[in-house]
Amino acid sequence: MGNVLRLKSFAENAWTEGKRLQPVYSAITGDVIAETGSEGLNFGAMVDYARKIGGPALRKLTFHERAAMLKALANAIMARKDELYQLSYSTGATKVDSWIDIEGGAGTLFSYASKGRRELPNDRILIDGDPEIVSKGGTFIGQHVYTSLQGVGVHINAFNFPVWGMLEKLGPTLLGGVPAIVKPASATAYVTEQCVRIMLEAGILPPGTLQLISGSAGDLLDHMTCQDLVSFTGSAQTAMKLQSHPVMARESVRFVAERDSLNASILAADATPDSPEFDLFVKEVVKEMTVKAGQKCTAIRRAIVPSALIDKVQDAISARLAKTVIGDPRLETTRMGALASLDQLKDVRAKVAELAQVARTVFGDPNHVKVEGEGLEKGAFISPILLRTDTPWTSDAVHDVEAFGPVATLMPYKDTDDAIALANRGKGSLAISVFTHDAGIARDIVLGAGAYHGRMVFINRDCAKESTGHGSPLPGLVHGGPGRAGGGEEMGGIRGVKHYMQRSALQGSPTLLGGIVQSYLPGGAQTEATRHPFRLTFGELNIGYTFKSGLRKITLEDIEHFANFTGDTFYAHMNEEAAAANPFFPGRVAHGYLLLSFAAGLFVDPAPGPVLANYGLEGLRFVKPVSPGDSIRVTLTVKSKAQRKPEYGEVKWAVQIFNQADELVATYDLLTMNAL
Repeated sequence: MGNVLRLKSFAENAWTEGKRLQPVYSAITGDVIAETGSEGLNFGAMVDYARKIGGPALRKLTFHERAAMLKALANAIMARKDELYQLSYSTGATKVDSWIDIEGGAGTLFSYASKGRRELPNDRILIDGDPEIVSKGGTFIGQHVYTSLQGVGVHINAFNFPVWGMLEKLGPTLLGGVPAIVKPASATAYVTEQCVRIMLEAGILPPGTLQLISGSAGDLLDHMTCQDLVSFTGSAQTAMKLQSHPVMARESVRFVAERDSLNASILAADATPDSPEFDLFVKEVVKEMTVKAGQKCTAIRRAIVPSALIDKVQDAISARLAKTVIGDPRLETTRMGALASLDQLKDVRAKVAELAQVARTVFGDPNHVKVEGEGLEKGAFISPILLRTDTPWTSDAVHDVEAFGPVATLMPYKDTDDAIALANRGKGSLAISVFTHDAGIARDIVLGAGAYHGRMVFINRDCAKESTGHGSPLPGLVHGGPGRAGGGEEMGGIRGVKHYMQRSALQGSPTLLGGIVQSYLPGGAQTEATRHPFRLTFGELNIGYTFKSGLRKITLEDIEHFANFTGDTFYAHMNEEAAAANPFFPGRVAHGYLLLSFAAGLFVDPAPGPVLANYGLEGLRFVKPVSPGDSIRVTLTVKSKAQRKPEYGEVKWAVQIFNQADELVATYDLLTMNAL
């Protein structure tokens, strides 16, 4: 690696070197690779800077502008990813391991950028659900909304994913409008520091948006308030220490934890030695043991198999593990690198020794391993260790002790209920995988084990080729789990963003609340159209602008023609006696889709103009049947607007169809793209 890296913190918009630096060792050579320390930092000033400088700058941006910022950050990381790969080798990670960390981290930012553009408004307030009508006349309503917290997100990360572990927290935090202070684990902080440098040097982030602590967090938590959030990944012991901090309790500081997890994988009872699911299970267990040298919070720690198959499963897993080349992660032939540090090697060996008191080792030796490569004698290398217990109910250790390395315990079960009970003995897990081709078994496992698991992955012959596997958290899905796993939910799409926002219930008139949320709410003031709305550009349309059509009569001939033309000859439209016997209809009625078609004919302006495309409708409800001889009319109201591209934006129209008695018969939202 050359010269020893002197890691710095980024505090109050400046890089600062701490005092009394401590050495950080290469996982593969044992040599000092870096020095780190945060003594001398003013943690209170960092928090204050984030609140007063970073927070207001972020909250001025809309969700779409923040999303664009995330995309730019991801592009900056990808443009300089080779710098991170070179540093990452010293953590013991192979190229594949580092790909998960580095490009997987950038991919998480890309995903949140996309979700921000597609699923959030081009605004700073997020509407939560439909309005609640709380008064008889509809002049006083309620509306839930989310707004950004006005504090800081403190991210305390683990050593195993120095890039992804930071970015999977940073994406939803910044999208939610909250600045972050990142504190990586010292063992791999040199990779995190370089990633932070890449993001800052891209010139994308407003000052105060991102700060870095290289070293101890000191008295950082002493400065927390109800507007802050602490997100932690690591051991249960450290999580409990943080969560029980007196300031955290006094100020009701939000706390998200992703902790120890003895994740299980179940080979279901429908599997046989010749079934695809058997081979898929064996491959997945081996992969989860060896990728990142088993240093994944989601890795399989307990392999639960039918008692009749345990010997065959043991032989198959052992045979695959025997082919795993362990050594210098820079070599193309290496399939498993080193643990992240010598301290980690010591800890894994101690945990294996503890497990060996209640289970026997059937593959590997924690104290001896063949390593490919030169000059690796002081590296943190270890053999994959497969343990086996035939009496998983007689010991708590196999369900409680996590050796955070390439270690798994094989155990048998009697029937599906027994397998579920064993999986739940983990007392809460991040992930469970089930290998089955039987939907009934899968359903039973969901009902029995869902309450104990944050994510459940079902893998079989139908989906294996495209499956992301047991241990891959995805930005769009919840990453977290109950109980022992910490009780938190990181990522999960927009759910992750909402962790950094406050939900409030607004009450007031529809017009006033509509002005707050920049959306037309039922009962709100309308501006009657003086020009047809399809003649107006995106910029000329205002929320509440309303077009009201004339009446159109629905005849029996219309209904029969529509039925014969479309092929929809359902009896409610074509058989008077049968329709009258239906409790929902007075007799023959018009098709719902006929009403939609006629409604379009009542409000569409056919000439070319600002409306570029109709790309769908949402929330369609048929409220009251329309009989032959009835008439319908339409109101079309601009409900909300969102600019999507420099040249066009999305307009959402509230459409209501009434009959001749002014009774609502159908309602939906129409989506169009309109030129600016």
